Amino acid sequence: MSAVRRLDPVLVDRIAAGEVVERPAAVVKELVENAIDAGARSIEVTIEAGGRRLVRVVDDGRGMSPEDLDLAVERHATSKLPDGDLATIRTLGFRGEALPSIGAVAHLAILSRRPEDPIGASITVDAGRKGAVRPAPASPGTRIEVTDLFAATPARLKFLKSDRAEALAAAEIVRRLAIAHPEIRLSLKGDGLSALAFPPEPATPEGFLRRAARVLGQDFAENSAALRAERENLVLAGHVGLPTFHRGAATHIHFVVNGRPVRDKLLLGAVRGAYADTMASDRHPVLALALDCDPRLVDVNVHPAKTEVRFRDPGLVRALVISAIRDALARAGHRAATTGGLRTLDSLRAGYLPGWTPSPPRHAPQPPAESWQAPLDSRANGFGEAAQASFASFQPSADARAPAPAVEEPDAPLGAARAQLHETYIVAQTRDGIVIVDQHAAHERLVYERLKAERAGSGIARQGLLIPEVVELDPVDAARIAGEAEELLGLGLAVEPFGPGAVLVREVPAALAGSSAAALLRDVADALAEGGASGTPVAERLDAILSRMSCHGSIRAGRRLSPPEMNALLRQMEATPLSGQCNHGRPTYVELKLADIERLFGRR
Repeated sequence: MSAVRRLDPVLVDRIAAGEVVERPAAVVKELVENAIDAGARSIEVTIEAGGRRLVRVVDDGRGMSPEDLDLAVERHATSKLPDGDLATIRTLGFRGEALPSIGAVAHLAILSRRPEDPIGASITVDAGRKGAVRPAPASPGTRIEVTDLFAATPARLKFLKSDRAEALAAAEIVRRLAIAHPEIRLSLKGDGLSALAFPPEPATPEGFLRRAARVLGQDFAENSAALRAERENLVLAGHVGLPTFHRGAATHIHFVVNGRPVRDKLLLGAVRGAYADTMASDRHPVLALALDCDPRLVDVNVHPAKTEVRFRDPGLVRALVISAIRDALARAGHRAATTGGLRTLDSLRAGYLPGWTPSPPRHAPQPPAESWQAPLDSRANGFGEAAQASFASFQPSADARAPAPAVEEPDAPLGAARAQLHETYIVAQTRDGIVIVDQHAAHERLVYERLKAERAGSGIARQGLLIPEVVELDPVDAARIAGEAEELLGLGLAVEPFGPGAVLVREVPAALAGSSAAALLRDVADALAEGGASGTPVAERLDAILSRMSCHGSIRAGRRLSPPEMNALLRQMEATPLSGQCNHGRPTYVELKLADIERLFGRR
């Protein structure tokens, strides 16, 4: 074994750079954060070849004096820890490693000037070799160029992805910083990349929402709920997307802690818990939340890239996030994502044949009604496939066009029921459009929320069976249910063992009266099995069990409803939180605006 020796300082810098500069996006992150800490109000980022060839960041911040510039490229030199207290970090960067680490693996050129100085200064660092500080003309602020990234460590280049993938990673960094600091103008441009431009917004909740909508899409503004909660020196504020406004990946979850964008497992887990019974397990919410607290309550020095944090009281933070999100969603009431109606319209438009032209405007001359004849093939009517047999002779299951009480006028949010189609869907007329409701999904959510409210109050009301029912189960499932009989009694289900592989059901929740006790018990057994596999105590799985149970007390598809029943369901939905989606995260209704329907038929 060779003798121990001290490494060359340049080699030490290159090794250390691997912790901070893993890809071009990391360079963008460090330089933009430095600009923010310097008080910049406008930051421009330019990249070439995904950032390998060039990363340029120009800001209008405070700038640096020649003496500061000389020290800034030295390791562990920073202006962001004036008192050396790591417990009260109020800046984004504080390690003093960014600039020297970048200079160790690339060519770094800095041009900076303070507003009070008549002339600026420049310095270069080439693969760890520091140049002299020289006077140079410059505008107030700082301009940093990083060229030929990893030229000094070519092995690192082999681990980079394509230029486009690296450029998209840099864009994601800029988007996350844009949400964290809406008051700053941010822009990004580069080859093979759509330019990003975020104008400054006021430091208000409305400004935060506008910036979030620019990053997450304009649909986010109308499909989100405002949130603000405080607890023990923690302040959580922002907007959370409706459960029916979801994505296939968690990349649209934005958390900011004391101005720092983070991807923290504790916070992501809390979000998953908050949406647990309103969203499918393979979907992810869209949200932008900012958590502000005393710097002493959070450690931001647990990861070299500073994307993870550690809270002094993680349980308090998790409870705050879950309760605040749930309260915000509950206040949203029956709202469902507006994108459901747009997707419905898009699916209709997608069926139009090439060359199809819309009907003339409503004021154009129309042919006599008696001359109209239904086409033999429905595809001539602008739909991509023939009509289903169930539409061959259209007859609503129920018709609510008879005179109805004034309370059922279309002024209500979900309108007045006009028809039931295929004993499954309720069609309601609103003041400015129509609403189509999935009766089973909607009532399932209503029953579920009723059971949860009863459990949180005086307890779930039970109804005894006239004749107790014996349910045959797998012996393992029967033993599992018998072992949790006390917990199930709190859910309104009174059971007891009845020999090997059998359970006797004496009482069921009153809200589920009339449902099949056997089917109900089998679903409960499945829920217990799933929870047992994950190791979660029964007390923490009560909502999941109730969700399974509520399916049995809901109106089934295929059941014909009278007009009063349909209207009663609509009014219940309007009064019940979270009724815009079923227990599995699917929408319970879609709304089509009259203006969109008229465009569909060429009337606008």
